[in-house]
Amino acid sequence: MGFLFPTLLLCLSVVLTSFQTKAQEFDPYLNANVSSFSSGRKLAGRCNLFRGKWVYDSSYPLYDPSTCPFIDPQFNCQKYGRPDTQYQKYRWQPFSCPLPRFNAFDFLAKYRGKKVMFVGDSLSLNQFNSLACMIHSWVPHSRTTFTKQEALSKITFEDYGLELFLYRTPYLVDLDRESVGNVLKIDSIKSGDAWRGMDVLVFNTWHWWTHTGSSQPWDYVQEGNKLYKDMNRFVLFYKGLTTWARWVNINVNPAQTKVFFLGISPVHYEGKDWNQPARSCMSETEPFFGLKYPAGTPMAWVIVNKVLSRIKKPVYFLDVTTLSQYRKDAHPEGYSGIMATDCSHWCLPGLPDTWNVLLHAALFG
Repeated sequence: MGFLFPTLLLCLSVVLTSFQTKAQEFDPYLNANVSSFSSGRKLAGRCNLFRGKWVYDSSYPLYDPSTCPFIDPQFNCQKYGRPDTQYQKYRWQPFSCPLPRFNAFDFLAKYRGKKVMFVGDSLSLNQFNSLACMIHSWVPHSRTTFTKQEALSKITFEDYGLELFLYRTPYLVDLDRESVGNVLKIDSIKSGDAWRGMDVLVFNTWHWWTHTGSSQPWDYVQEGNKLYKDMNRFVLFYKGLTTWARWVNINVNPAQTKVFFLGISPVHYEGKDWNQPARSCMSETEPFFGLKYPAGTPMAWVIVNKVLSRIKKPVYFLDVTTLSQYRKDAHPEGYSGIMATDCSHWCLPGLPDTWNVLLHAALFG
């Protein structure tokens, strides 16, 4: 087994210095994310859908959670006693253009007989549940089936032949059980075989890269034939994401498959991020309404942007980070069927519905 050696340390220093400089220089409002849609990635039309504000809309939410059979318990905040519903009433409004409303009839017509897959961690589950509920609310009497086998779940809208898939893989790269323990293989994606043949792929990863101690599911990191006990988490994330980008370049046929990457989904455990140090997401009932989120751009966003800028195949960046940072009010808090305090996932109906409205706009733009 090896440990960090001088070459790796030098690489780490150079990479992090570069990332830090870019994070300091980047302003999501002044720069309008122009660079983040280079190399085949584009905005819907000429509008930046990710620069805007949250507005109260009495017509929201987009569905009734009590009538949707697809909400995982950890996101069903009303079922578990959350007393307020105002967090369901906010609609994202871009500054420079209207955001088209979600239309499930259009979606079902265009994607009849198609396959849409979400690949990633529990935030992908959040978005998968959301899209299923959004479609179901338009066709409540349509026949549906749900199946689950190990990492793969599927919801089929039988009358339309639309299949929604979820493939749970928190790192995108492989996590294997070996004789030495659980090994995170940052240059291997064997599970990618399950992602082939899709018409739409929506990828997400980040939250599990930060886990340490008892919540860290791997014992060693493997790169090539070298084992490491640990590695700087930003460098680790960059290496893993680069492996994913290589998989996309080799395996995706853009004529068949549209590829999306969901931006970093923020957490709201520390109120200092929005200038209220004594607070967390608990009991928050309104979004952050300032022009610029005080915590700034997450370093993980910079890494995602760097990797996507180098990818050769078209990948659309669903850049939801800033608009999600504003939604300190939209977490399950203590009203989850799974976690006592949850400031990382999102209630349904809620924020992931907007992620899917933006996905819809990108697919139909």
